[in-house]
Amino acid sequence: MTTPSTHWLARWMTRRWARWLLVLLILPTILMLITALMVWRQLRDDQPVVYASAEEHFKYGSTGGERESGFPYWIFQAMPQVCSQHLPGAGYRSLGLIFENGKDLPIGMSKRRYQGVERTFLNCAVCHTSTVRDDPAATPRLYLGMPANTFNVLAFQQFFFNCGKDPKFTKEYVVPEIDAMMRAQGMKLGLLDRYLIYPVALALMRDRLIMLSGRFDWANHQHPWGPGRVDTFNAAKVLFNFPMHRLPAEEMNAPGDFPAIWFQGPRQGMQLHWDGNNTLVEERNKSAAFGTGTTPPTLDRAAIGRVETWLLSHEAPKYPYTIDTALATRGAPLYKTYCANCHGAGPRDFSGEQVGKVTPLDKIGTDRRRLDSYSYDLAANQSTLYAGYDWRFKHFRKTFGYANAPLDGVWLRAPYLHNGSVPNLRELLEPAAQRSKVFYRGDDVYDPVNVGFRASVAEEGNRAFFKYDVSVVGNGNAGHEGREYGTALSQEDKAALLEHLKTF
Repeated sequence: MTTPSTHWLARWMTRRWARWLLVLLILPTILMLITALMVWRQLRDDQPVVYASAEEHFKYGSTGGERESGFPYWIFQAMPQVCSQHLPGAGYRSLGLIFENGKDLPIGMSKRRYQGVERTFLNCAVCHTSTVRDDPAATPRLYLGMPANTFNVLAFQQFFFNCGKDPKFTKEYVVPEIDAMMRAQGMKLGLLDRYLIYPVALALMRDRLIMLSGRFDWANHQHPWGPGRVDTFNAAKVLFNFPMHRLPAEEMNAPGDFPAIWFQGPRQGMQLHWDGNNTLVEERNKSAAFGTGTTPPTLDRAAIGRVETWLLSHEAPKYPYTIDTALATRGAPLYKTYCANCHGAGPRDFSGEQVGKVTPLDKIGTDRRRLDSYSYDLAANQSTLYAGYDWRFKHFRKTFGYANAPLDGVWLRAPYLHNGSVPNLRELLEPAAQRSKVFYRGDDVYDPVNVGFRASVAEEGNRAFFKYDVSVVGNGNAGHEGREYGTALSQEDKAALLEHLKTF
């Protein structure tokens, strides 16, 4: 028999259990909603690191490539430790990347928080910045806009592909390495990052690297490019899904040197790229941005615009060593006679009938592989890029030779010719038969006597330089020779002309 008090107690207990049951039923849903909200807040992020100065923006600013191609920042930092056996030496420096004191990323790598993860990828500076040492013991001087003579882009690419295939490129190895690196910097890896974000990012990155390694397998069957060079337009064909294994042999093995990119304002309207296949600086820049991982939807136009604006007036650095003024003065009329028509009246005066125009291949006589690699089919495909946008590509054309470039900052552009086949300016003034058949690339010790970089040393410390052999397909050093190019001048006149070129 129940009493009023026991009846009330039973009802109270029933209600209490009902409340607890309701909480137990709702709690997982609430937790799921909170987790989903946290993930959504992370995944909606899209914020690059912004730099106040144009110079810092050029070195470390985003082009938008992190959105599509970016490496998760901490995975990028962990990879040299996890996959050290796939590097030629210690860390990313062994690939020729340049680190400034106090910086966590090399020059030419940007950072953006995107979809919940800090990401990093290449920007313009990785191919257009390098260093100069006066001697092996000297502190390197940094020059923005010059060719990245020490950076081996093919080795960089191969490192990531090889690491992506490595059995250690998994959460079991990479996440603990990330955790240790963060702890060393006084940070902590969050639970969401540890158990969800980075495991998923690793799996996605591994799949993507394996896929890309297959698409870029053609490069493994080419002759090594070495530092400071890239097979630009064969790499572009991959983006258009060209059947690389079916392309004509004459289109392959076509590396070209990274060019200098300073002082773009006076170059507006000239035929650009080595073969002069475009006359619009903005299109050339957006085309180059594909090499930094951007696609039409991911291109950061504002960030690219900052670089474009800065490069319009950023001039080449002056030659820093002693110049024999009297000898240089004697060389001035020789320059006017033999060089000015094609390369401009002076270091900041680009006037000349043939400046920025293409010289036919049968006249210039330099290695033809870079020219042949840029095909009519590729030009047609490039014209589809940015379709639907006001800045759709309209200026790419197949040409018949190589473009005559102004020579501002020519002292920093070694090795010379479009494929970097002549180590210094002194040799460029000699007939091809008297130029070096073998030399070494990748050194930043300067040679002011011959006007170029040290090219006779095979290694320095633990670092081996790249052996360049002109007999290899695509590496030919012939051309730009004969009476009209100054190679028939007396040695005294060549010395005067060389001294004058130091003033550019």
